[in-house]
Formats: sequence, C-alpha cells, structure tokens
Amino acid sequence: MPYIVGMAGGSASGKSQFLKALKLHMGSQVAIISLDDYYKPLAQQEKDQNGQVNFDLPTAIDRQRFASDVEKLISGNSIELIEYTFNNKTNPVGTHKIIEPADVIVIEGLFVFYFEEISHYFNLSVFIDADENVRWKRRLHRDTTERGIEEWLVAYQWNNHVVPAYHEFLAPIKNKADMLVNNNISFNKPLQILVTYLNAVKQQLA
Repeated sequence: MPYIVGMAGGSASGKSQFLKALKLHMGSQVAIISLDDYYKPLAQQEKDQNGQVNFDLPTAIDRQRFASDVEKLISGNSIELIEYTFNNKTNPVGTHKIIEPADVIVIEGLFVFYFEEISHYFNLSVFIDADENVRWKRRLHRDTTERGIEEWLVAYQWNNHVVPAYHEFLAPIKNKADMLVNNNISFNKPLQILVTYLNAVKQQLA
C-alpha cells in the first residue's frame, strides 16, 4: 500500500509550484494526481445568478472519475488523462498524461479534503496557505498572463466565487491539516521537512 498525501489550499496559494519542487526532489518516487484535471466540460458547469460559470464548487469536478482514477493509482495501476487547460483559447487542447503508481502518492486540489471517498485514504494532510491579498495578486497575474482571462472576469470570479468557496470549503479544514505551509514568501523550509519525512517513510515501505 503506498503512502498517501492529501494536499489542499486556496486558489493561487502555490500548490502547483510546491508540487513541482516536491517532484524535482523526489522524482519517480512520488506520483501526483491533481483535481484540476477532472473539471467537467464547460457545458456541464453551474452558472451563478449573473450567468457566469462558477468553477469554485465541488460540483464542478467529475467526482466519480476522479475517485475511480485515485483508486486505480493506489491499487498499483497507471492512469491516463488529458491535462485541463482552464478553457485557455490559445491552448485549448491539453497534454496527454500518463501517471504511474509510486511508493508515495500526492492527491491535490481544492476539494480533496471535502470528498470523503478520497480523504479517507490520506496518511498525511498538507494545507498550502497564503494571505488573501497575496493570493489575489498571484491569481490576477496568473489568469491574465497564463490563461488569457480578462482582468474584469478575474476580479469577478475572485469576489463572487473564489473567496466564498475558500471560506465555505477550505477555511474550516485548514487548521485540521497535519502540516500547514505558509507560502506568503517561500515554502523552502517546509518543503525540505516534507521531503525528509517522505524519504524516511519510503525507506520504511521498502
């Protein structure tokens, strides 16, 4: 049985960068499966009272497919998927990915603690955190430069979808996580702590 790490955090808290750094340190010893790759098609997404799609709801995720792939990976089977591109008009087709099983599996995303059929697998829970104003600046830069979203829509989504979702689904579980990573400036120290811990776990599994 692999060692399972659940990782959540608010939008633009730095989860993706943290995981890239973790992968760089641990290589094939760790497999990472992201909730981002399981968004339902745009036509199936819920809209708010103003007709804007709200991606910051648990119902935005193909929960059944995600749970099925998590179970396959934990059982030692590889999974195939298409990387989600966040409806980026300049990059509409995502990259085909194959995720191979590993001794350590990281399951990450906004709602991974909220989905009980997933969270019961976790041996360790990690929450990546940053102040709201820090996350807003990162989100604005990321969405306008990397995802081609207009600034007015980024602000609308932040105020009407992102912040309410954080307070409803993420804030209640933040202080219940086994490891809380403050990423206002840097995550280097907690990253090193996690890498050291996971390497020790891997030796015990060998």
